[in-house]
Amino acid sequence: MKAFHTIILLIFSNIFMTFAWYGHLKLSEMKITTHWPLLGIILLSWGMAFFEYSLQIPANRIGFQGNGGPFTLLQLKVIQEVITLIIFAFFTMVFFQGETLKWNHLAAAICLVMAVYFVFMK
Repeated sequence: MKAFHTIILLIFSNIFMTFAWYGHLKLSEMKITTHWPLLGIILLSWGMAFFEYSLQIPANRIGFQGNGGPFTLLQLKVIQEVITLIIFAFFTMVFFQGETLKWNHLAAAICLVMAVYFVFMK
């Protein structure tokens, strides 16, 4: 169950992270934050990032072998990166429809799946 909880927390953490890092671009495109000062955008993103950290830190504590979890530190990082890129790809396709996924993006995704395979290999 610790592995499941870790991955669920990482997924939700990365959703908040993606919105914190890139959501302001969509808000600007929609003319919502066009005239906001940069400091306002930063504070908005920090507010969203608070929720990212509120989920990321427990995920790492629950999942880390040093705390009784199932994953090594390297495994946690690779899992987190794969989740990040999957969520980012989904976010891009939904919110930035002018962006297109190409064959090289698929090739990169395959490389990430291979990275997961190799990091878990005994």
